Amino acid sequence: MTSYLRSLRPVQLRLIAAVARLGKLSLAADACSMTTPAASRMLADMETQLGTVLFERTPKGMLVTPAGDVLANHARKLVHDIDQMTKDFTAHLDGSGGSVRVGAVTGGALGVLIPAILELHRHVPLVDVSLDVASSAQLMRGLEAGEYDFTLSRLGPKDYSRDLDIHPAGRESVLLMVRREHPVADSGPVRLRDLRNYLWTMQDRGAPIRHAVEIAFHEEGTDIPARLIKTASVVAIMAMLRHSDVIAVVTEEVADLLLSPPYSADLVLLNMARPITIEPYHILCPRDRLLSAAAQRLLDHVRDQAGNQVITNSVNAID
Repeated sequence: MTSYLRSLRPVQLRLIAAVARLGKLSLAADACSMTTPAASRMLADMETQLGTVLFERTPKGMLVTPAGDVLANHARKLVHDIDQMTKDFTAHLDGSGGSVRVGAVTGGALGVLIPAILELHRHVPLVDVSLDVASSAQLMRGLEAGEYDFTLSRLGPKDYSRDLDIHPAGRESVLLMVRREHPVADSGPVRLRDLRNYLWTMQDRGAPIRHAVEIAFHEEGTDIPARLIKTASVVAIMAMLRHSDVIAVVTEEVADLLLSPPYSADLVLLNMARPITIEPYHILCPRDRLLSAAAQRLLDHVRDQAGNQVITNSVNAID
């Protein structure tokens, strides 16, 4: 009997669960896409093999016996798991489910990846997406270690052309942000040398945005400020802007997030005499890994979003 129970087929479990739920053999047979005679023979064979009656036949229908109730309870759970397995597997193959892990630099996350994730969830809400926002160096290490399906980051000095599919994604502009009460908030075009004596906050040495600022100071013939708090946390930057006359180095995407509704922070961007430029970031996808359907769908949305951003930036540049 034990070996027989362990060898019960899904169709047998489904029939037991259906008879217990519906109480009529004909209804259970329809639910299992079987004829009533076939369902009757299958149920009779199971009772013979198990040596007990699972359902009592009455004029009003099928009544589950104590032995049948034990079997029906487990059958319901197993049938549910089989149905869920089918849904999960199908969702994985067609991209309507499954999981994706991606990473991006701050500008790429705000300008491209987050809008793409929201667009993906509008079509396939059951996809599990994990998003890391980090420096390009951290993202590249994670991508090489297999921690991400793809990233939006900068390449750095190493040649990855043989290992990665590289697709242009966008550019970040470096801006300087202060609170409205800052002494230079309403100044005309200012130079970096005029701002050296204030408290600053920017990313740590080695980050592309920090490197861009260092080059800009060097081109003006002066050193970076001595009073400097190093952080890449937008929350920490917001807290410092609220409580001090710090000058914050931010990307255009972060500035747009803070200054636009619904946040509309009481902050201003300094009018710089010379713009500070930073190298573009790319969509980076390993060539030796097969993307899941869900990851591919997100990647398609990211590429569309990046293309739209390039067009928008080009129009703005013309204007």
